[in-house]
Amino acid sequence: MVDFDAYERDLWAGRAPAYERGFARLTPYTVEPLLDAAGVGAGTRVLDVGTGPGVVAAGAVRRGAKVSAIDAEPGMAETAERNVPGADVRVAVLPETPFGDETFDGVVGNFVINHVGEPGAALTELRRVLRPSGRLALTCWRMPASGALAVVRDAMEVVGVPWPEDIPVTPFMEYGEPEAFRELVAGAGFEDAGVDEVNWEHVVDPEEWWETGVVAKVGSNAVILSRQSPDVVAAVKAAYDEIIGRYAVGDGTVSLPAFALLAYGSR
Repeated sequence: MVDFDAYERDLWAGRAPAYERGFARLTPYTVEPLLDAAGVGAGTRVLDVGTGPGVVAAGAVRRGAKVSAIDAEPGMAETAERNVPGADVRVAVLPETPFGDETFDGVVGNFVINHVGEPGAALTELRRVLRPSGRLALTCWRMPASGALAVVRDAMEVVGVPWPEDIPVTPFMEYGEPEAFRELVAGAGFEDAGVDEVNWEHVVDPEEWWETGVVAKVGSNAVILSRQSPDVVAAVKAAYDEIIGRYAVGDGTVSLPAFALLAYGSR
């Protein structure tokens, strides 16, 4: 069986520029709700886990917070350091962090918990670095994936492209609905755990979204399609064009629904 964390390291290696140009434009909608849920404001000591290009870290800096950030991919950490001058950005792989006990007033993570092989262990670590009464806030995609996240995979299923045995599915799949996510957070010892649903529309050029999900080789769908023949890829693209056309808004763009969950709790 393929180790999920090892797979993730290979999957994201060198992908920071492509991610920043594509999928990173889907996720900023949740930044403000995430920071609100963690109580981030002026003077707050906050840790942004899985910072990626630093979108959440930058939002916390704008609020006057004292920001530390980590990412497992060195290229992502370098990008965040460039985008968020003054933030303390480090390379670290959950469930480990390079910080002492009770260091932070808030911990946030935007769509990172679903990329961790041991979500429960990661939550235990995040609780360790929170001060008493400190706040945790994490987002994840609602499972099973739909809308913006699903159009390429749906096209692959139309064509009959199977999921390879050597590509693991996120262990977080079982937690991608509100009550399961809440129970996971509460089970790690967080008080007043809750989960809100956060939905929005991502307006994008359909060719740009194909580029994001396939050509740029970001994510498992792209890995799978890179193994297919040109004829199969062309068939998937034709199915994709038909599916994504249902979301057309009349100006050459499409409006893709996005469905996320925001979990929160306090130490």
